[in-house]
Amino acid sequence: MVTINRSSLSTRQGNHVDEQKRTVLITGAGQGMGLVVAQRMAELGHKVLINDIDPARATAAAEQITKAGGDSCPLAFDITKTEVVQDQVGSYEAANDPIDILINNAGNAGTQDTHQIAFKDMPPEEWDIYLKVNLYGVLNCTHAVLNGMCERGWGRIITISSEAGRAGLDINVSVYGAAKAGAAHLMRHIAREVGPSGVTANVLSLGLMDNVPEEFAGPIIKTIPMRRLGSGHDVASAVEYLVSEQASWVTGQTLPINGGSYAI
Repeated sequence: MVTINRSSLSTRQGNHVDEQKRTVLITGAGQGMGLVVAQRMAELGHKVLINDIDPARATAAAEQITKAGGDSCPLAFDITKTEVVQDQVGSYEAANDPIDILINNAGNAGTQDTHQIAFKDMPPEEWDIYLKVNLYGVLNCTHAVLNGMCERGWGRIITISSEAGRAGLDINVSVYGAAKAGAAHLMRHIAREVGPSGVTANVLSLGLMDNVPEEFAGPIIKTIPMRRLGSGHDVASAVEYLVSEQASWVTGQTLPINGGSYAI
């Protein structure tokens, strides 16, 4: 494991001298884990674009980061709408900065529109609830930024996946898991395509996080070797490594962030 001694790193205009200031787009970052990752990126001196489907939530999150001394602005749009994503990303880049880092964080596990149900009992019309956000959202956002990254010779794409996409689970999340697996495998293909252009594409596969109800998490915590749930800070630390120059030779990989569960 690489250990970063922050106190020993010199800074220039708030940034580490060995890392350039980058522009980072984080989807679904208006709250929760995505916001924690956004805060970490801002602390590192990067400009953070807060995407969320809710404009008010995106604005509030960006203002929170700005008040803490970071550089952030909202970029609210629905990642499932291909033309909207292309337009919003293109318009931002034309008027401001190129997007150097994309963190595909948006997902809908546990949201109001989702629920656990066995695949044999799931109506086909419910499949899109999971596929649109967890797979098509990743396709849309990645496609919108990839050409620019390749042309500039540098880029980082990180997709937040789930252990439900890496292992078969008996908790009735089959379509969600399939969507996450598809997005993760997309990164492996993209890594091979764009590696020669200086762009990396990696996946973080998350175990049970601290955003689930206590009654659901309680029994499962006992089966996790580290005996706790994951947090946004655990994810942010992994993101920090993958966007850094220290990870410039790491691509096409899936890093499990799971406290030791599902050791496959």
